[in-house]
Amino acid sequence: MKRARISLVTSMVIFGTIGLFKRFIPVTSGELALYRALLATALVGGVLLLTRQRIPWRAIRRQIPLLLLSGAAMGVNWILLFEAFNHTTVALGTLSYYFAPVIVMAVCPLLFRERLTGRQILCFVLSVLGMVMITCLGAPEEAAGERSDLLGILFGLGAAAFYATVILLNKFIKGVEGLPRTLLQFLAAIVTLTPYVALTSGVTLAGMDVTGWICLLVVGLVHTGLTYVLYFSSIKELPGQKVAVLSYIDPLVAVLVSTLVLREAPMTLWQWVGGALLLGATLWNEIAPKGDAD
Repeated sequence: MKRARISLVTSMVIFGTIGLFKRFIPVTSGELALYRALLATALVGGVLLLTRQRIPWRAIRRQIPLLLLSGAAMGVNWILLFEAFNHTTVALGTLSYYFAPVIVMAVCPLLFRERLTGRQILCFVLSVLGMVMITCLGAPEEAAGERSDLLGILFGLGAAAFYATVILLNKFIKGVEGLPRTLLQFLAAIVTLTPYVALTSGVTLAGMDVTGWICLLVVGLVHTGLTYVLYFSSIKELPGQKVAVLSYIDPLVAVLVSTLVLREAPMTLWQWVGGALLLGATLWNEIAPKGDAD
């Protein structure tokens, strides 16, 4: 249990620093998403071979459309998240990205006929209020220089919507779990992202310096491949509530990286309050007892 907890905390801390490394990779968001998928596929595939985990090919044949859709959504999610970092701070981009659980909470009653409890409705309202405060009560646009915080937040919300799509599609995928599912989704992301990159930016790696190459390898192998391996190895052994609580280390680390390491424009008081509302409400919803009633 202790080892699983350390693995999960490590994966969340690592992922919280992805915005820092993104700052030093001079390629387009589509390219970075593609290279991330390629490197992570190599690492996760190697782990599966070393641990001799079997891929359930029989179940995969029945799930191919859903796996392709979820992989495509994952790729678009990465592109939009990287675009969010291009236009606003790592802190605001990450906070807006963490609106994904709220989207899932709102859509589940429609797709799965789940009944929202009073607590879930309150959490939804507080999360939306927090997002409004982050978006509408931030620093004036002209104070951000060349940044466009609103555009960056909108990209973050778009990334959240596609990440929520991945979560929802995974609920329909049966018989393919953990790392095998992730590997197949990475492959589907590669299939989706390759023509997109070919038709837009193309490959621009020739002009990248040593720092860029190192950061690219870190994002692909560490932030994606290693993090997914640590994450899936840990959640098998930990209670769902503990996983939910520890997952919020990610946005907290991202905020610290943004303010203390990158020295980006500080969030306003209202944005801090909005971020606390958003993360606090979604966390409260995730750790609520299943039998919680109105």
